Amino acid sequence: MDTSQLKLKPKDLSRRCRPSSFRFGSTAEIDPLRGIIGQERAVRSLGFALDIKNEGYNVYLSGYFGTGKSTLAREMVHEKASRDPVPNDWCYVNSFKQQENPQAVSLPAGWGQQFRNDVAAAMDNFAKNIGKAFQEEAFELQKNALVNKFMEDGNLIYVRLEEEVRAYGFTISRTQAGVNSIPLKEDGSHLSQDEFIALPEEERVELMRKGALVQERINESYRQYRELEKQLKEKLRELELETARQVAAPDFAAMETKYAQLADVLEYLAAMQQDILDNIELFKASDDDAAMSILRRLDKRALLRRYQVNLIVDNSSLKHAPVIYETNPSYANLFGQIEFESEFGVLTTDFSRIRAGSIHKANGGYLIMNVYDIIRNYYVWDKLKRILKNDEIVVESLTKTFGLGNAETLEPEAIPINVKVVLVGDPQYYYLLYNFDEEFQKLFKIKADFDIVMDRTPSNTRDYARFVSSVCSKKNLRHFKPGAVAQVVDYGSRMADDQNKLSTLFNKLVEIIYEANCWAGYDNAELVDREHVRRAIAEKHDRSAMIEERMQDYIEQDTILIDVSGSKVGQLNGLAVYQVGDHQFGKPVRITAKTFMGEKGLVNIEREIHLSGSIHSKGVLTLNGYLGAQYAQDKPLSLSASLTIEQNYAGIEGDSASSAELYALLSSLADVPLRQGIAVTGSVNQNGEIQAIGGVNHKIEGFFKVCEKRGLDGEQGVIIPWQNIRNLMLDEEVIAAVRAKKFNIWAIKHVDQGLEILTGLPAGERKDNGEFPPDTIHYRVNRRLNDWINRSSLRLMGAGAAKPGQMAGPGPRRRSRRMEL
Repeated sequence: MDTSQLKLKPKDLSRRCRPSSFRFGSTAEIDPLRGIIGQERAVRSLGFALDIKNEGYNVYLSGYFGTGKSTLAREMVHEKASRDPVPNDWCYVNSFKQQENPQAVSLPAGWGQQFRNDVAAAMDNFAKNIGKAFQEEAFELQKNALVNKFMEDGNLIYVRLEEEVRAYGFTISRTQAGVNSIPLKEDGSHLSQDEFIALPEEERVELMRKGALVQERINESYRQYRELEKQLKEKLRELELETARQVAAPDFAAMETKYAQLADVLEYLAAMQQDILDNIELFKASDDDAAMSILRRLDKRALLRRYQVNLIVDNSSLKHAPVIYETNPSYANLFGQIEFESEFGVLTTDFSRIRAGSIHKANGGYLIMNVYDIIRNYYVWDKLKRILKNDEIVVESLTKTFGLGNAETLEPEAIPINVKVVLVGDPQYYYLLYNFDEEFQKLFKIKADFDIVMDRTPSNTRDYARFVSSVCSKKNLRHFKPGAVAQVVDYGSRMADDQNKLSTLFNKLVEIIYEANCWAGYDNAELVDREHVRRAIAEKHDRSAMIEERMQDYIEQDTILIDVSGSKVGQLNGLAVYQVGDHQFGKPVRITAKTFMGEKGLVNIEREIHLSGSIHSKGVLTLNGYLGAQYAQDKPLSLSASLTIEQNYAGIEGDSASSAELYALLSSLADVPLRQGIAVTGSVNQNGEIQAIGGVNHKIEGFFKVCEKRGLDGEQGVIIPWQNIRNLMLDEEVIAAVRAKKFNIWAIKHVDQGLEILTGLPAGERKDNGEFPPDTIHYRVNRRLNDWINRSSLRLMGAGAAKPGQMAGPGPRRRSRRMEL
């Protein structure tokens, strides 16, 4: 096979954007981008979720940080909300019959403020005018008339009583203790106690009988007098109530006319007016002492607050449905709370201390939140689901919700809720909630997926330029030349690891735009050029490359053993990718294989010491299937082999080294050396086909740096899967070395192609008779396995020979050759 045909040309190693493809001198000349690009699926999903009004069609925006989820949510939700009507205002007012259950009142948008002001003005007028009304001449005349009539009637009762008791020979006198009767002598003078005792028995008995009759008349007159007092109080009370009605009537009549279409408001106004009349005494002026005066003022202040309107949702300033973006969705911020105040050392509250949350403010509109902020607090997540299920919200005291105290609190009337909730979060949170929270499936039926890449089309490339223009205009940065924009486009493809894709992680692009602008400032340039963008990318890499450089130093010092020249049996350079924070880099690793007679099969040393991840272990186990299919069709596969990644002291994951491990294993079996200047990456299946891997750019560049420090000889290079050609977006240094024939990159489809590149020998294809051509890799491997089987058989035959007088046993049982990794 001519392996030179597998070498990639410089044009295959990257896809460069040509500055000439842009028709502008700088990004200042083009229209800035509005919205986001490359998220058509998410746009359709979110648009549908906002249009559908059925229950449970809330939406989850699923995507990684920087893909534009929040930006799209704000823009689309605001655009949708601009076509929706402004929802009603909401107030809490006192429930006079059950004050622990404040009443919720809904009014058209803007009317809540008017209603609050109207009630406050009516109460101010009433409190100011009621005292004057009670001091007016007309009121005093009516009051005096009632009092005078009472005095006249009382005096008449006394006169009549005096006349009646004189007929019995008695008179009456008024004292602080009441009315007393006194017997009279014939001359009209008072009969003393001694004189009474001196009277004959018959006269005393008769006098006592008359005294009893007189007392009955006194008692009857007293009852009549008390009834007159009661009637006077009732008439005075009715006079005061009628006066109060007349004072309140103008304001209340105006409010009843104004809010005639709102039944809840009319009902409240009627109850309020009656409660004012029931507490009219507190509005009257008093001549109490200082201490009592203070208490009365406190009572009056509490009384006036009793008639306030607590406007918790005021939509008077809105022009369309509300859009609330809650960045701190704590329990109180989201669902509202009931506040307390201390009076004389006691915590008290009332309906005026009810505070609205974001749910109240978003009622009739849209609420946007980050899912991570929600699910951190179980109580918040649980109540949010309950609200969405029941379509109503009840403001609860935090102390009652969490059981933190027994202070007296309120149970306000529930408010109906009609809100579209938009959760923004990473995909993993969506799948966790979907799988482990049944209610989530019912309440968030729409998922809007945000991709991290988009097609690299001419249209999207132009939108990249418009995106750069929008960032420069919004942040007042230097605008970019076409070459600088082209470099940003190339960086987008590098982030996507695909020549035909562009990254949609716009936050990463914004960082490069900011930093390139700064480098242009250092050069006193008016516009950002290509070199400034390259410098920004290089410096960003360099700031995080300390560990990468330390690794390179260890390799250069032979602390980490890596050969990049010569040939060795059973040894090959694999390629690994390391992730340190947001920095990725590639590094070669030495893979060695040792084979020998035995029946242990393949032993993965990393697996044995628990450093191998499940995917890496699977890749090694796959080699057993390939060996069996390739060499054990006419015989059992009998060997012992160990595979390891040398100087690996941490866990390893992934199957991209499985082809390199297979090459090392076949090299050891065939006793054929492998070129150490070639590193290999690629997964292999049981058919020997090479499969795609990730991180191909980092892997190639990591090995190139090692070779460059040791000296490029034109024989070095990397073997990659052919499927990864489209993923190549290599640095200019690597491309220049390939162009100068100092470095090579091969793309292969099958193990055999890699064997021929690494050994310089033909791999060998099985003939019809099942044999491989001589002097090929597979022939040598097959010969070695046959030789081991023959040697093993001879030893088994010798060990199993029967002694005289004994029967030959079946011999030792062959062990299972399960791969132990």
